[in-house]
Amino acid sequence: MRYFIELAYDGTRFHGWQLQPNAESIQGYLNDALAKALRNPDINVVGCGRTDTGVHSEYYVAHFDVEQPVEETMEWLKFKLNAILPSDIAVFSVQQVEDTIHARFSAYSRSYHYYVVEDKDPFRRFLSYQIPFHLDYEKMNEAAKLLLEVEDFTSFARLHSNAKTNICNVTQAEWLVDDKGQHYFRITANRFLRNMVRAVVGTLFDVGRGRMSIEDFKRVIDTKDRKAASTSAPANGLSLVEVLYPEGRGFVPTVKYMK
Repeated sequence: MRYFIELAYDGTRFHGWQLQPNAESIQGYLNDALAKALRNPDINVVGCGRTDTGVHSEYYVAHFDVEQPVEETMEWLKFKLNAILPSDIAVFSVQQVEDTIHARFSAYSRSYHYYVVEDKDPFRRFLSYQIPFHLDYEKMNEAAKLLLEVEDFTSFARLHSNAKTNICNVTQAEWLVDDKGQHYFRITANRFLRNMVRAVVGTLFDVGRGRMSIEDFKRVIDTKDRKAASTSAPANGLSLVEVLYPEGRGFVPTVKYMK
């Protein structure tokens, strides 16, 4: 039997999603909470993707498998997990789904936001990057449009990663302003490479600061060399905000995020 979990987390103190020895991870805490709630030490959750150290998720999906159906209601399990998990991880829902749907491989679209603030803000310091320079958002958007024409994102991929391909299909890449006046970069694709979004944002920062022209940004893309791109933007500004799945197969999203 397979169950999907919708959740969110503040990644500030975690070493990313993935379970790893001698380090705190979201996967580790969720495995432990499920083991206690269901009295089953063999449960291992599978996530929709890996977020790096310090990266957040306003919306995340994971699944776990058990041989026998969970006897308690899904509301009870949600309540139990939230009672066990630390305050920086929250479960929105638990749903039984068809065995054919997979949290990672069935997702056809993912969206990240990268939040920036230009003025010092003590309430956003862990969830946004306070930029110490002025940015030309119009120029950065002009450069970001080029990402919609790219297939090979090697220039923004972590060196020596184990990715089998650096091909991604980006369908949205633009700087926007939310209803509170905060600037953020939204990028949507079928898949992302490790460190890809932060590398893209860091390079766009150089465009917005006037250190790089639109033509320079295009050359960075064309070189297919990570060394040609700029330093990655800090992790604390980045958050996964949306993961989309085909309709049916038992999963009904309960949380709606802004486009």
